[in-house]
Amino acid sequence: MSNEDEKDSDSGAEVPDLGSLGGGLPGFGGGALPDLSGLLSQLGQVQQNLQQAQEAAATQVVEGSAGGGMVRVRVTGGLEFQEITIDRSVVDPQEVDMLQDLVLAAVRDAVEKAQEMASDALGDVGLGGGLGGLLGGQ
Repeated sequence: MSNEDEKDSDSGAEVPDLGSLGGGLPGFGGGALPDLSGLLSQLGQVQQNLQQAQEAAATQVVEGSAGGGMVRVRVTGGLEFQEITIDRSVVDPQEVDMLQDLVLAAVRDAVEKAQEMASDALGDVGLGGGLGGLLGGQ
């Protein structure tokens, strides 16, 4: 047994010194282990950027519409509904079902736009590439 190796006290097996691994750990490109303090610093920056992007998206307002703009819904990126506007011409007691469908369609349109805005904001943060591909980015 070399002086670089030690015996595992439980099994009696030789435990190699980490420095003798030569090629490093799989998935880290061979050689030395990654700089963990650098990775943690980058992770902290990504988290801060993510939080700022989420806060910015939550305050922005988008508008969904249906019926050619006859029903409009305004909502924030945080999905806080602020306003529903219904054109008087679509308020017909005989056509309540149509009005309900238009309101539902406008709400869905507004939510879809808010989700797209939030997704775009997260994409601007650059998740994936900032940690050396650790999160699967290139």
